[in-house]
Amino acid sequence: MPSLRCINCQTEFPTTSRIYTCSSCSGLLDVVYELNEFTGERLMSVWDWRRASPKAVDQSGVWRFRELLPDADESEIVTLSEGNTQIWEAPRSAGFAGMNRLAFKHLGMNPTGSFKDLGMTTGITQAKRLGATSVACASTGNTSASMAAYAARAGMKSYVFIPSGQISLGKLSQALDYGSQVLQLEGDFDDAMRLVREVANETPIYLLNSVNPFRLEGQKTIAFELLQQRGWQAPDRIVVPGGNLGNSSAIAKGFHELLERGVIEKMPKITIIQAEGANPLYRHWLQHRDQKESENFEPVPHAFTMATAIKIGNPVSWPKAMRALEWSDGEVEFVTEQEIADAKAVIGSDGIGCEPASAVTLAGIKKLVAAGTIHSDEDIVAILTGHVLKDPDYTVNYHRGTLSYSDKNGHKVELQSNHANAFTQIPAERTAILKALGF
Repeated sequence: MPSLRCINCQTEFPTTSRIYTCSSCSGLLDVVYELNEFTGERLMSVWDWRRASPKAVDQSGVWRFRELLPDADESEIVTLSEGNTQIWEAPRSAGFAGMNRLAFKHLGMNPTGSFKDLGMTTGITQAKRLGATSVACASTGNTSASMAAYAARAGMKSYVFIPSGQISLGKLSQALDYGSQVLQLEGDFDDAMRLVREVANETPIYLLNSVNPFRLEGQKTIAFELLQQRGWQAPDRIVVPGGNLGNSSAIAKGFHELLERGVIEKMPKITIIQAEGANPLYRHWLQHRDQKESENFEPVPHAFTMATAIKIGNPVSWPKAMRALEWSDGEVEFVTEQEIADAKAVIGSDGIGCEPASAVTLAGIKKLVAAGTIHSDEDIVAILTGHVLKDPDYTVNYHRGTLSYSDKNGHKVELQSNHANAFTQIPAERTAILKALGF
């Protein structure tokens, strides 16, 4: 039977406990599973067989791996057939980064357009198991869209706490369409996160941010599915965007559980990329990477990036992210707004497309290759977390040459559109059209 275990003091709790952090030391919680004979070849065989099963739980790219998921009766599972997202080769992106080859696993192909669906199916299912009738989250966009959809499927009321003016309309429209009550708060994401945790502790509302360990259990199946798609061969490195750090933590946990069970022989290097103006993990890792202890985490006040999905200065899951780096001998890097914008355009040139936060992976790989940290012949899978239509204004403004932001001093910073696919404006005349087309 799985249980909840504090990553700090190792205190254990039953999975029926309605808690998000350790009641003894306030540490983050893991869902842990007993090691048994159901490992290695047997585990892979069962999971491979389920790929051809017509059952709804097997069609889910999360619940197909239920031997390493929290207990849930099939009647309790809330699923939208999440997962089953593609791994695509990206030759133009590889050339841009200085790699011989590069592949993207695109989690933006999930039902609501982001990786959050993988954790929301397990989070909402746990809420249902506990008898919750309402759920809540703080969000910069993707979490709210996902929670709203899964709560609607489960017949639950959902509440979204968003920072004022810091969410793209594409993401906000989803939360509204799926029936969430949206509360726009003054302040940033970290303020919204603090307040939603307080409300969840004082009411029957069930919290579904990544501090909830059941959320991360769904997201760890990214590792399971990726390996299954690759014939159970681990890549050298996984590159992940770093915002609230739940996804990188979850992916590392997934790989580590399979390492313990003999499915893989090595951990891929978990490499986390943050935006320059929202890089608290990078700063912390730089200071503590050679030390066993990594306390005194310092948030970045008033964090900023146009890649709003990772605009987080005080990430809840930083201790688990540090553990992921230790497990995998991983690395952290940051990239600039210009590097993010150009990388996003290059990913688009491969016919893939992604939201801005996803593009930090390619920008980070390019930077690490130039520094000699990544070798050009490494086998790398980079994670794309959100669909290109999540933030269409960003894309259009880049290609139109009007992408800009205000720095902390209020000065306008205009980005260069180095890989723009510029608009062509011509008269509505046949001759002008033929000339523009080169005929």
